[in-house]
Amino acid sequence: MSGQPQRALRMSYVVASVAGVAFFVMSVALLGWWPKRVLDEQSRAMGPEYVLPLSESARRGRVVYSREGCAYCHTQQVRYLHTDMARFGAPTLAWETRLDYPHLWGTRRIGPDLTRAAFTRSTDWHFAHLFSPRAVVPASVMPAYAALFDGAPDRPRQEARDLVAYLETLGRARELAAPEGEARAREACNCTDDEMAMMAFDGALNAHPGRARRTHEAPALPRSADLDRGRQLYGEHCATCHGATGQGDGPGARGLRPAPASLAEHEYSTDRLADVLWNGVWGTAMPAWRDRRPEDLAAIAEAVRALTRAEPNPPVPDHMVELGARVFRENCVQCHGDEGLGNGPAAAELAMSPSNFHRQRPSLDRAIRVLRNGIDGTPMAPWTARLSDAELIAVAHHVRGYYEGASAAPGGVRR
Repeated sequence: MSGQPQRALRMSYVVASVAGVAFFVMSVALLGWWPKRVLDEQSRAMGPEYVLPLSESARRGRVVYSREGCAYCHTQQVRYLHTDMARFGAPTLAWETRLDYPHLWGTRRIGPDLTRAAFTRSTDWHFAHLFSPRAVVPASVMPAYAALFDGAPDRPRQEARDLVAYLETLGRARELAAPEGEARAREACNCTDDEMAMMAFDGALNAHPGRARRTHEAPALPRSADLDRGRQLYGEHCATCHGATGQGDGPGARGLRPAPASLAEHEYSTDRLADVLWNGVWGTAMPAWRDRRPEDLAAIAEAVRALTRAEPNPPVPDHMVELGARVFRENCVQCHGDEGLGNGPAAAELAMSPSNFHRQRPSLDRAIRVLRNGIDGTPMAPWTARLSDAELIAVAHHVRGYYEGASAAPGGVRR
């Protein structure tokens, strides 16, 4: 009789062991292998046939990203939540991460999600932010990565270049695939009755409120503005680059190319400031501020206008008026257009939109300085090799005359 209980006990051990192994195998199959198979099939069906692989620099940057613990604070997955979609854009599709191994999705969002980091910020902004985050984002809690630089944000080491190269690949695949890629994914999804699945195709692909846009209509700002509120917001968000007095000499300015605008040396129309604040400035580190209320944007615009050291257009001799018009017509209309609207035949091919002189007027000193030296980091080149001093001064007066706030004068020049 004593042997039977022992055999029963041994048998129970065997049964428990077999059941445990079976349960483990089933768990791996149901929670690991089967979902992977479904995702692989979904990725093949919904994704493009070819996805641009990471460059060697971006591969090294991915290692730096992992090593420095970026995934502890930044996620790389836009969830199927309306709050995520409103802030970052379309939810992540499985095929977008099919080249990621191991994945760096992250679990905590102390910093913003980086799924759509590509095409969102300029390269020089990333360098300035990595070198000293609070120099460009005053409220940032991100640690500085100055060790990736040789003492300055405009002197990145290879690891910093690699890290930024990796950041600029995040979201690139889906953006390059659109709109054909979106149509293919929607068709392969075959999920018109699935409200959650269809959320992946609703709204903008990248909804980042700071992403600069080149050609979008800006809403009209309220006519009345709170100057004190504007100065507070300017100090919190703009002075880091443009400087406390608008000289373009803020702590974040050194690493940016082109340099932040010297606001004190320009007069701006309200429409121009509304456009810049709503859309940013394409080709520069100037972001958009579409996450701010129109009242706040109007207040910031008022604060910027208050920084301007406006100066009247001095009287211009008739021969200088004619000379300036001729020089502009022969040398400037290709980019700035016949009437100085920034719509010349070459404008669309340039990385930055040429200035529209009807909406902003540089000081005379600023205009002459730009003509002599150009603007580093922009298509605007020096003209001293082609124009005499008299021609430079004449055309500087000419472009200042286009400003819409002045009255018309003979010869199309406003004084």
